[in-house]
Amino acid sequence: MTATPQQTEFRTGDMPTSDTVIVTHKLTREYRMGSETVRALRGVSLQIKVNEFTAIMGPSGSGKSTLMNLIGCLDTPTAGEYWLNQQKVSELNDDALARIRNKEIGFVFQTFNLLPRASALHNVELPLIYAGISSKKRRAQSEHALERVGLADRMEHKPNELSGGQRQRVAIARALVNDPSILLADEPTGNLDSHTSADILDVFEDLHDQGQTILLITHEHDIAEHATRQIHLLDGLVEQDFITEKKAKPQR
Repeated sequence: MTATPQQTEFRTGDMPTSDTVIVTHKLTREYRMGSETVRALRGVSLQIKVNEFTAIMGPSGSGKSTLMNLIGCLDTPTAGEYWLNQQKVSELNDDALARIRNKEIGFVFQTFNLLPRASALHNVELPLIYAGISSKKRRAQSEHALERVGLADRMEHKPNELSGGQRQRVAIARALVNDPSILLADEPTGNLDSHTSADILDVFEDLHDQGQTILLITHEHDIAEHATRQIHLLDGLVEQDFITEKKAKPQR
């Protein structure tokens, strides 16, 4: 573990700098459960710069899933500010949040969520179809995304013709196809064995080397160590924020 990343304090009314892709300022999320109020986030402030590879960790109930939903524009905060790519999104309505999700965020989940009867290429094309991109352009973008994750020779294969790791690579390619500002990966190796998990983490590291900003949600310390920075949550607050000491990759 090394020192906490040095960050300029962000204040209400400030504009994020161009090299900062995510800023949260005193982000709070409360839920009503019967007569009780659950304070899932209690004022989280953090900044993530362009091309950072950050792991967000914490035990069950720490607030990491709530923070992921807010960063992914799947939920709105009770209080505080959230800026994504210099746009204040914490006060946007549902329609505006949907546009931000489609344009700025690529999601990778533990379950691959692929159409079983569609080829890898068609699965990757889906976000572009919804966005109204022409057939020729979306095929070119989808082929490029699959090439980036090492599946140039599997484009016409259907999910049942692919291994678990290859299916997750298709899901990563789909997340990349819109060239998002951030790749948000929620327990992306949760359904994979250790060897395949290592292969998928290599894909994320390669994408980071290519300039992609990545947020990895995980509860596993060995997974988080592949990121260059770790943010640990506890009881809805940031407990630790530090740069990961990189280890030499084992020979496999």
